[in-house]
Amino acid sequence: MSEATRHPLVRLESLTLVAIGGFAGSNLRYFADLALPGLLGTLVVNVVGSTVLGFILYETLYSGILAKETRVVVSTGFLSSFTTYSTFALQSAQAPPLWLVANVVANYALGFSGVLVGRQMARSVDRRWSR
Repeated sequence: MSEATRHPLVRLESLTLVAIGGFAGSNLRYFADLALPGLLGTLVVNVVGSTVLGFILYETLYSGILAKETRVVVSTGFLSSFTTYSTFALQSAQAPPLWLVANVVANYALGFSGVLVGRQMARSVDRRWSR
């Protein structure tokens, strides 16, 4: 770790970015729950979050156009507050057995699919950028 990355202002900047992203993500999650309450709303935010996180991860691997600060604010700040494993687990446990199984399968299958869609989007951005 270089001297510049250990400087307290760099740490403060990262902390501030995560806090701003977390504030925005948690508020959007709240509004999403108002628009789509229950299992469906949680499924939607988890799939959208998985897709965006897949894009961020693979964009970093493929082209690296996004700044480190952007990745921090979006992935660690925004998406970790927007998506919700705890609500998914609680809602699943409270659902009737058939809905529990369907919800778990849907969240994992669509979440992994979202990551693959995000990867494809990152590949597409990389191809356009490298021309």
